[in-house]
Amino acid sequence: MPPTDGPFGPVMPTAELHIHIEGTLEPEMLVRLAARNGVTLPTTDIGELRSRYRFADLQSFLDLYYANLPVLRTEADFYDLGRAYLERAAVAGVRRAEIFFDPQTHMANGVPLAAVFGGLSAALADGAARDGVSADLILCFLRDLGAGAAEETLAAALPFREHFIGVGLDSAEVGHPPSLFRDVFGRAAAERLRLVAHAGEEGGPEYVWEALDELAAERIDHGIRAMEDPRLVGRLRDEQIPLTVCPLSNVALRVVDALEAHMLPAMLEAGLRVCLNSDDPAYFGGYIDDNLEAVRRELGLSDAQMATLARNSFDACFAPDDAKERWKAEVDDYAARNAPAAG
Repeated sequence: MPPTDGPFGPVMPTAELHIHIEGTLEPEMLVRLAARNGVTLPTTDIGELRSRYRFADLQSFLDLYYANLPVLRTEADFYDLGRAYLERAAVAGVRRAEIFFDPQTHMANGVPLAAVFGGLSAALADGAARDGVSADLILCFLRDLGAGAAEETLAAALPFREHFIGVGLDSAEVGHPPSLFRDVFGRAAAERLRLVAHAGEEGGPEYVWEALDELAAERIDHGIRAMEDPRLVGRLRDEQIPLTVCPLSNVALRVVDALEAHMLPAMLEAGLRVCLNSDDPAYFGGYIDDNLEAVRRELGLSDAQMATLARNSFDACFAPDDAKERWKAEVDDYAARNAPAAG
C-alpha cells in the first residue's frame, strides 16, 4: 500500500505535466454547465454518462470528448473547470501542474480566446493562492486539423502570450506526424515558448524521433512505444529527455492490454526520465494519485522507484530551478519519513 501519511500530506509530492484541462470535465460538472448554458445532452443521468466512458481506442475517446465540450461557453465555465482540477490536484499532492488546453476546439464552438484565457488564468492564480499549486498553461495544437490551422491558432494566441508558457501537439496521432508541424514549432520557439509533443502512444518510435529532431521537443508526452527501438531508448536515456507517461490512460485506450503488462518498470530499469500523470482523469478512471497507487499495487514498484518518479516529475517541469530543488527536497523528506523501520 502507498504511505498513508507524511510531513506534506497523505501522498508523496509530485508534479503533473500531462493533464488536459478539458479531460477533467467530470459528468457532474458537465450536467451543471449544460444547464447553465442551455446545452442539450443525450442524458443528464450521471451513472449513464459514466457508463459511456468505455473506449476501443484513442479515436473513440476523442469522439466523446469533443462531443462534451460545447458546454464550455463562458469565462466562468473555464474558471470553474480549472478550479475543480486544481483543488483535486492539491489533494493528490501536486505541487506543480503544467496544464494542456485546446483553444481550437473552443474557438470552433464560438468561444472567444479571451474567455478561455481569462477563466483559466484566474483559476491558476487562485489555485496558487488557495491551494499552493504552482501552475502554468501549455497551448496544444490539434494535429488532425493540420499545420495551417496550428499557425493560425498560434497567431491568434500570441496577444495572450503572458498567459501560457509553451505549446504542445495532441489529438489523433497516426497519419499526422510531428514533422508536419516543424514551422509552427519553430515560430513558437522564436517566441521563447517551451516545446512538448504527444508521440509514441498510437504512433511508433518514428514519431518520437520526429518530435525530437523536427520539433525540438523538450518533453515527450506518452512516449511508451519508444521502448520498441533500442537506439531511441539509448538517446532518451543519455539526453535525459522526459517522458510523461499516463498508465491508466494507456489501459483505457487499449495501448496496453492491462496495467500489469505496462512497460513502466522496464522504462525505469532503462534509466529513462519517466514521470506519471493522469492525462484525462475524468474519462480514464483516476487522477495522478490514483495512477501512482495503481502502479505501485499492480507493478510492485518499490518506495525508491516511487520517489524516483516524483523527483523525475520535478526535474522535467518548466518551473524555476530553486522551486524544483525545494520540491525535490520535499520528496526526499517524505521518502525518509515513510521509509520502513529497520529491524
